Amino acid sequence: MILPVSNFNNRVNFTDDKKAKKKELPYDCDTLLKNNFKNRALITYDKFTNALSLYTAKGLKGDKNANFYEFLTMGSIPYVIGSLMMMSVFNSANKFFEPIARSKAGAVGRKMALGVLFYGILKAATKPLVTAPVKWLTGVDVEIPYAKFIYELPDSVDDTDITSIEYHKVFESKEFSRWDLLYKSEAKGEKRNEYYDNIAKKLGYGENLNDSDQEMKPVIKKIATKTDMAKTLSSYLWAAAGVAYAFQNSWQDYFNVATLKFWKFGKFKHSLKVFKNTAIKCAKEFYNGPSGATGWSKYAGKFMIGTAALSTVLGVLNAVSVKKASEKTPKDVIDKDRKYVVN
Repeated sequence: MILPVSNFNNRVNFTDDKKAKKKELPYDCDTLLKNNFKNRALITYDKFTNALSLYTAKGLKGDKNANFYEFLTMGSIPYVIGSLMMMSVFNSANKFFEPIARSKAGAVGRKMALGVLFYGILKAATKPLVTAPVKWLTGVDVEIPYAKFIYELPDSVDDTDITSIEYHKVFESKEFSRWDLLYKSEAKGEKRNEYYDNIAKKLGYGENLNDSDQEMKPVIKKIATKTDMAKTLSSYLWAAAGVAYAFQNSWQDYFNVATLKFWKFGKFKHSLKVFKNTAIKCAKEFYNGPSGATGWSKYAGKFMIGTAALSTVLGVLNAVSVKKASEKTPKDVIDKDRKYVVN
């Protein structure tokens, strides 16, 4: 007898349960997750470790279950390898140079390594400068993650319940956002449209709307689109400022005493203290320009910081600039240039 697939919470068995080797997964259906540090860290760890092992193996052997999500996740591998190569491009070869050339190459290489490090840190750390204010002002969090439960094709007749977990964001696709995950469960005594009601209230559309979900979805989509654009633009500008910050001459004071040998606690503690003082000194040097600088070089740091900060502020203002219901006029609803048919 062939049964229709009607309930995805049920397991689909391909063999006898005695032969089945089930992989325990943290979720058994698509699950909305809280956007907190713990979940973000676990998702990042899971995706990176799978990219290094499972996804790479599946891709190389041509596994029929390898998909586009896994392909994109594997992009973190060349990113990390490329960063390490840029860090070592001077530092690995300078031992073959003459003493003077070795010293100059080492100074550039260490700054380049620091620049790569600051680029990655600031690119990730500055995204909340846009997303957090937008969430606070509108209630729309474009970074909400969810776990997607996947049923995979069996590799052999002995396989059963081949499942996996993918991590996505609710507003990852603006055209096909996972609106269904934002509804509350009436069976648990919750208000179905609670999420949309809160957004409507926060944006000034009123309370107790008949269909708050239908009214808010286009507004949320617009906010999410503009937020993602602002987040991407500002994070790259802050990352560029981080690279410029890493190339300040005063970093040489830290490089002269830098050590990662934490077991030599005295030297390691001293290097951390020098790092702190040098970081402050370099920040001033970056903002005010190097000693004796004139013209453009004196204001380059101010310009880079100002541009990044301005892009962040304007991006947030643009994302939250949603016309409220009370501000709408008949012109916003009726377009006199279009033709209408009344039945």
